[in-house]
Amino acid sequence: MKKGLLAAIVAIGIVVLSASAVVGTYNRMVVQNESIDGQWAQVENQLQRRFDLIPNLVETVRAFAAHERAAIDSVTEARARLGGQLTPGQRMDAENQLSGALSRLLVIVENYPVLKADANFRMLMDQLEGTENRLAQERRMFNEMVRDYNVTIRRFPAAFLARLFGFIERAYFQAPDGATTAPRVTFP
Repeated sequence: MKKGLLAAIVAIGIVVLSASAVVGTYNRMVVQNESIDGQWAQVENQLQRRFDLIPNLVETVRAFAAHERAAIDSVTEARARLGGQLTPGQRMDAENQLSGALSRLLVIVENYPVLKADANFRMLMDQLEGTENRLAQERRMFNEMVRDYNVTIRRFPAAFLARLFGFIERAYFQAPDGATTAPRVTFP
C-alpha cells in the first residue's frame, strides 16, 4: 500500500508541476501578447503626435515667416518708392511710409528677437527630429516585444501550448516602401 500511495503522490506531483508549467507558460504568452498590443498603442500615440504636431508647426512657422515677410516687403516697397521721380510731397509720404515700415520691423525684432523665422525653422526641424526619434524608439520597443513573444511561442514546449490555445506569431513593424527616401518639408 505504501508503494501505491507513493506512486500516487509522485503522479499527483507530476500533474501539479505540469499544470503549473502549462499555466505559467500560458500566462506568460498572454502577458507578452497584451504587452505587444500596448506597445503598438504607444507607436500609434507617437504617430498621432506627429500627425497633430507637424501641421501645427508648419502653419506656425509659415504664419510667422509671412509676418516677417510682410514687414520686410513693406520696407522694400517703401524704399523702392523713394527711387522714382517724386515731388517733395510724394517723397515725404514715401519717407513716412518707409519710416513706419521700418518702425514695425524694428518693433518685431526688438520685442520678439527669438521669433525670427530662422529660429522657427530650427524649432520645426528640432520638433520633427524629436518626434521621429520618439517614434523610432517606440517602434524598436514594439519589435523587441514581438521578437520575445515570437521566440516564446516557437520554443519547445511552449510551441505546443501556443498552437493549442491559438497564439500565433506577431508581425514586426516594417518600414513602408520608399521609407529610405527622406521626406521633404516645403513652404510655398
